[in-house]
Amino acid sequence: MKRKITFVITGLGTGGAEMMLFKLLSRMDKNDFVPEVISMTDYVPLKVIFDEIGVPVKTLGMRRGVPELKGIYRLVKAFRWSDPDLVQTWMYHADLIGGIAAKLSGNLSVVWNIRNSNLDPSSSKKTTIMTAKTCAIMSKYLPRKIICCAEEARRVHEKIGYDSKKITTIPNGFDLDSFKPDPVGRNEVREELGISKDSFIVGLVARYDPQKDHKNFVHAAQMFKSLITKVDFVLCGDGINYDNEELTSMLDSSGVRDRFHLLGRRSDIPRIVSSFDLKCSSSSYGEAFSNSIGEAMACGVPCVVTDVGDSAYIVGDTGKVVKPRDSESLCMAWYGFWKMHKDERMNLGNQARQRILEMFSLDTVVEKYENIYRDILN
Repeated sequence: MKRKITFVITGLGTGGAEMMLFKLLSRMDKNDFVPEVISMTDYVPLKVIFDEIGVPVKTLGMRRGVPELKGIYRLVKAFRWSDPDLVQTWMYHADLIGGIAAKLSGNLSVVWNIRNSNLDPSSSKKTTIMTAKTCAIMSKYLPRKIICCAEEARRVHEKIGYDSKKITTIPNGFDLDSFKPDPVGRNEVREELGISKDSFIVGLVARYDPQKDHKNFVHAAQMFKSLITKVDFVLCGDGINYDNEELTSMLDSSGVRDRFHLLGRRSDIPRIVSSFDLKCSSSSYGEAFSNSIGEAMACGVPCVVTDVGDSAYIVGDTGKVVKPRDSESLCMAWYGFWKMHKDERMNLGNQARQRILEMFSLDTVVEKYENIYRDILN
């Protein structure tokens, strides 16, 4: 007998958390489970890819930001109409509102999902911290299980009072059939961007957000350009374009604009990443388990990352780890890779892909989610 699972999320933007939900549902055993998605807001640019895998998406028209009582009412109505066997919520606001609504809808079983590893008041919204702390109190009563995507996230949330007996960690998973080395794509992308085959490319795949610390990346690029001549920096993600005045001003003042390629949101990330010689994650806070690091490693590209969330754990000894907000250390880590022989870098890239295969394959991760669902439903 197939069991229906309703996944509740705040919205379907193009972030890593939303993409992990998509990847989970794309591989879920449809002979055992019938998934559907409820977005609390109408912001659903990713709805089209959920449609492609046959997963219906409903929206509730709620405002983004502070949880509201009418949102709970709308979700209760949606649950009573849909009649799911299990509810899986995705991130703080969905955890809180979805948990309460499930309780009011006949005490439905709920699994929470935590995607954040930072609740520092200096870098997190007050509403986010307030919601997380409320969830900590309610964690004893609302969810049957709480899934964190990173060990750092688990530690942070247990510290603020989440019920440790209910928490488990399941990392993000990666599709190694989609993310793999692509020598043809590497050459094509370089040709399209006017980058010579012997130029050293450092890439960054991240939306424009203070958390991703593009300022740190640009400062490191300024220093790196003074050390080597043939270098290009390829960036993509939401807000990464020449209309972003803050970013372009940063590039102009650093004197590196001519070496940067701003590609915006891309649908061909495996192809773009394969053009990199080195992938960077310059985040200063908030990362739990970075999708972009794992995707680059799956493509056979070694990584330099800041020590945020589980980033150091993901790369292991296949890459380099530096302190957050330390542009000089970031630059020198890049320089260390540049000095390596090409074969040595390629060997590290191969080791990186093998690490993803052994520890973070998508099929393994999906199986862990399904086992939790089966344990609760059975």
